[in-house]
Amino acid sequence: MRFARTSKALGMVAIAALALSACGAGGGTSNGSGSAAGDPNKVITAYSNEPQNALLPANTNEVYGGRVVELLYEGLRAYDANGKPVNALAESIESPDGQNYTIKVKTGTKFTNGEEVTAKSFVDAWNFAALSTNLQNNGTFFESIEGYDDVSAVKTEKGADGEEKDVPAPTAKTMSGLVLRDDSTIQVKLSQPEADWPLRLGYSAFYPLPSEAMKDPKKFGEDPVGNGPYKLAKEGAWVHDQSISLVKNGDYSGPRAAKNGGVTFKFYTDPGPAYTDIQANNLDVTDVLPTNALRTYETDFPENHLNKAYAGNATLNIPVYNPNFQGEAGKLRRQALSMAINREEITKVIFNGTRIPAKDFTAPVIDGYNENVAGSEFLKFDAAKAKDLWAKAEAIKPYDASKPLQLAYNTDGGNKEWIDAVANNIKNTLGIQAEGQPFAKFAEILNLRKSKTLPGLTRAGWQADYPSLYNFLGPLLKTGSSSNYEGYSSPEFDKLLKEGLGAKSTDDANKKFAQAQEVLFKDLPNLPLWYQARQAVWSQNVTNVDSGWNGVLQYYNITAK
Repeated sequence: MRFARTSKALGMVAIAALALSACGAGGGTSNGSGSAAGDPNKVITAYSNEPQNALLPANTNEVYGGRVVELLYEGLRAYDANGKPVNALAESIESPDGQNYTIKVKTGTKFTNGEEVTAKSFVDAWNFAALSTNLQNNGTFFESIEGYDDVSAVKTEKGADGEEKDVPAPTAKTMSGLVLRDDSTIQVKLSQPEADWPLRLGYSAFYPLPSEAMKDPKKFGEDPVGNGPYKLAKEGAWVHDQSISLVKNGDYSGPRAAKNGGVTFKFYTDPGPAYTDIQANNLDVTDVLPTNALRTYETDFPENHLNKAYAGNATLNIPVYNPNFQGEAGKLRRQALSMAINREEITKVIFNGTRIPAKDFTAPVIDGYNENVAGSEFLKFDAAKAKDLWAKAEAIKPYDASKPLQLAYNTDGGNKEWIDAVANNIKNTLGIQAEGQPFAKFAEILNLRKSKTLPGLTRAGWQADYPSLYNFLGPLLKTGSSSNYEGYSSPEFDKLLKEGLGAKSTDDANKKFAQAQEVLFKDLPNLPLWYQARQAVWSQNVTNVDSGWNGVLQYYNITAK
């Protein structure tokens, strides 16, 4: 690759963030720094929960499905532990101008069904993902490719209930800027120069697919065939609402070779029992801790714990269809809510200092992070100001207090305590009723968000797909983007994002993304809460546990004793 621009590998900013959150890991080889060989054939067990959707890369954009997909597939690139992209199936990625790219695909690799992985495996998978009739969640990741607008087009129609909704209406089936030159060559033309576009190619949306996937996507997603370090253990390896079992792919020769015999993800709806199972050596590793264990996990597991900052954040999201938060009154209420939340106290008392109060919409470990974006004062706790803003909103349009303000959260993520604390902040400061709305599975909340039927607000979090400021802004808040479930739309914000992607220097790009965040601080479509750190504990049965730049445990590196 000849160009590198907007998003670079994690550097000194990451180190500063680690220091701020007192991050570290347990001693000995348990923190990934050692070289214990372990048993390369033994299967490890790990915490997880039911994926939201069938396991198609372009339709998987949540953590529990994502951790499985990333182990089943290999893309053109991968990311090392520090977020640096390294070529996997890409022989080379070159461009003379940042707009026209020639990608050479390595030959001689196969999917686990024996089909060869070729350039066509990528081209067909990308066109499938982008085509609006296929309804793939990650389709918007191909928005930079020329011709994407034609294949992703939708139109607005009235349904039987009289409600308007968008329905697929593509005018082409393939992107004009995506051309298959030969079995090992892909030609890509972007709609504008974006010299850091290759950085995204390690994300799962860009993985290749075997031909059978496009013939019957639903069936394939239930029993996927990949080309990564693992494969499904056997037919029926995915027992819904119980577990998913993977075994080592002996034919894999990429940069993420498995050091164990497989990974069985056991599904829990509460991190408490999983923590107990780790203590009893009945589960090998968990990356979700019950809130009450944040004070004790370092002493409970003195040699077997991890605490490490990563590219992730937590937010409280506000649907645009909630009438209490629409118009000028709604804008004032969003500001009031944000200033009613005591982030400092919650991160200190509830999270025992393992989170850092947010100062923007991204994360400190990403290059270009700026904690002084105009409007960030709305993230500071100020009870008097919050009450004043709420009163101004009431003078414009009274708040509908006929039912409590519900804050949706998933119990499988250890969220109850902080949700309760936020609800108390809102009640005590603004004088309205607020309460948590629990769901056993994260997928349940995602389905409500996707169908735009949330009764109130919802907790949300973002684990970066690739190391970029844009990745915290575009996929979440750009009009029509894959994870913009709450329906925010701002032409000014969208324009600044596009200008940032097309900027000629890192500094210019970061300035545009900062301006885009200024728009977000004016609108507050979601409320940034805090930056994340990955806590994990593991049993006496395993070693070499560590997480990567995005907080995902490197399951392939874990060794069994």
